[in-house]
Amino acid sequence: PPQVQPFLPQWLAEPRRVQKRIRDNLCPARDVPGIHPRLLKKLHMNGIDSFFPVQAEVIPAILQSAANGYLLGQGGYRPKDICVSAPTGSGKTLSFVIPIVQVLLDRVVCHVRALVVLPTKELAQQVSKVFNIYTDGTGLKVVLITGQKSFAKEQEMLVQKKVTGYCSLADIVVATPGRLTDHINQTPGFSLTQLRFLIVDEADRMIDDMHQNCLNQIVKAAFQGENDSGSNMLFQRTKPGPLTAASSCSPQIPLQKLLFSATLTQDPEKLQQLDLFQPRLFTSVYSEKNRDGTEPEQDTNNKYTLPEGLSQCYVPCDLNSKPLLLLYFMLKMKFTRVLCFTNSREASHRLFLLVQAFGGVTVAEFSSRLPPNERKRTMKEFEQGKIQLLISTDATARGIDVKGVNYVINYDAPQFIRTYIHRVGRTARAGEAGVAFSLVLRIQERRFLRMLRDAGIQDIKKHPVKGNSLKPLVQQYEGALCKLEKTVK
Repeated sequence: PPQVQPFLPQWLAEPRRVQKRIRDNLCPARDVPGIHPRLLKKLHMNGIDSFFPVQAEVIPAILQSAANGYLLGQGGYRPKDICVSAPTGSGKTLSFVIPIVQVLLDRVVCHVRALVVLPTKELAQQVSKVFNIYTDGTGLKVVLITGQKSFAKEQEMLVQKKVTGYCSLADIVVATPGRLTDHINQTPGFSLTQLRFLIVDEADRMIDDMHQNCLNQIVKAAFQGENDSGSNMLFQRTKPGPLTAASSCSPQIPLQKLLFSATLTQDPEKLQQLDLFQPRLFTSVYSEKNRDGTEPEQDTNNKYTLPEGLSQCYVPCDLNSKPLLLLYFMLKMKFTRVLCFTNSREASHRLFLLVQAFGGVTVAEFSSRLPPNERKRTMKEFEQGKIQLLISTDATARGIDVKGVNYVINYDAPQFIRTYIHRVGRTARAGEAGVAFSLVLRIQERRFLRMLRDAGIQDIKKHPVKGNSLKPLVQQYEGALCKLEKTVK
């Protein structure tokens, strides 16, 4: 059958282009229309007198969409959702902080009106810091929930129980997915029925990872009937449907989604899951055209570039032999300075304990469980060669520059090409050589290879390891497992 060309919706095909070259295109903050003098003063106090291109485009767009106050969209219509695709460091955070603080400045009753969801604690902390700077002195309350405080403590920060019922202590909540989902399900009185802005930062990861469910839960919570708490039915939100006479006579607070990402997916199916409403896309991710309007010379097949000195192998295996393979590489093949990736914190921790129990390998874990100073120390010891094996999750390694990694081992095969590129790029940096090994379960093999092939990565070699090579390790390994079970208990 003939190939069906994927159809890009118009908003994706014709985005609003934002200048890439940040420095040449700064815009004085005073010239951006509609910013409250109070916020301009705050910006100035924080040394910000001009905006990056992304900020100059997106701030007015968000303000515009709430020009009639946050209870209504323009002309009573529902505001359009907004997607912003811009590289890291181009000022995405201020692009939503400024307009949201401004729109909420004149709120009377405290309710959760803005919710920002981020994939990692570090990012959530950064964003809540920025919100705190700009809400300071306004009476707006920002609450950070990432699991760094106890669940009960977070509950106290979010809601207060009064004789008349629960009341919200937060206008703006900044959260990581897991913890947020727990509060939606387990915190009495935590309500999103007045939510006006849902901001998803690093959106590609939030769609890719296991967090899709989190987004569904937020939307469900936002449109839950409040009739159980007996509040008036007038403002109960229903999932928006077609505009009818009946639906337009009971006004409801619109829920607007703002998505930010350095690598916003162009995959219509994935975006479909986000259920966006007439979205507008602002992007600075595009190829610069030459003077005469032609595209510059680029190899379109290779969507991703990998380091020159990198060799890639994969090892077909089954679940039980994975830990043995890692030990075999470390002890028999004498790999040194290995950065090993798993797909979750739990897997990381368990594998670390297992290798430790087996003995003979200096091993450390690098995970969001550890306090930052400990992470720094671990990193230093790894770079000095005191630690031979560092076991990590993607969240921790994103963007980190580790010196002298000889091997990257994907203990869990990555599910997405971006994750793969990201991981293997931790070795062979700055012209050095490096090797990446992926342990791939036989049932994943076809999908894994297809994922690489689709990205134009052809030079990965199959590197089978015979069962016989692993046999000498089995007895000691079983001992280590027993030891581990006892420790866990």
